[in-house]
Amino acid sequence: MTSTATTAAAAAGTQQMVCNSITLKGSVDIVTEFFEYGINSILYQRGLYPSDRFNQCQKYGLTLLMTIDDKLKTYLQTVLSQLKTFMLAKNVHKVVLVIVNVENQETVERWEFLIECDQTIGDGETKVVDEKEVQNGIRNVIRQIVASVTFLPLLEGKFIFDILLYTDKNTDLPSALWLDSNPHLIPNAEEVELKNFSTNIHKVKAMVSYKNCE
Repeated sequence: MTSTATTAAAAAGTQQMVCNSITLKGSVDIVTEFFEYGINSILYQRGLYPSDRFNQCQKYGLTLLMTIDDKLKTYLQTVLSQLKTFMLAKNVHKVVLVIVNVENQETVERWEFLIECDQTIGDGETKVVDEKEVQNGIRNVIRQIVASVTFLPLLEGKFIFDILLYTDKNTDLPSALWLDSNPHLIPNAEEVELKNFSTNIHKVKAMVSYKNCE
């Protein structure tokens, strides 16, 4: 399914870690925050918005770019808020960002993030976590996103993006915000696996596939 929301929504929550323990909600907050910075990094690195629509910030020990475009911020906040709800219910399995050529509606890039969740953890229960290891893992994935410009084809023309969430079939969907979507698969795509990170409750595996222009 694909998001069509343009209305305001609550921003992703802050991290919730207590010493070296983590709750389901704390893990969801961390993963949602990663997507906020990761998606912004993809949009900036792939040139989908003008560079002057981004401001620098410090996060994960890196200098990252975050959008200042109000419409884009609202859209992303809406998507991330819904993602957070799905993750708390343990019924989302994948987040995909697709980049589509406006002229021919062809999907040229597909950023895929698999989400594995410990289904045994209950509300209020905690698991041991190494916060430094989590931050290092996220930093490594973000670094690979930033470095993607070294191997991904140059995007020439006009492109748009969309975000797809893969959930359980019986998930209740806010019909005003979400629609079923095709998977935007790319025939004969080149694929590059990226690093992954784990909170010990959620594990996120990343990869990017793209159209071979040769």
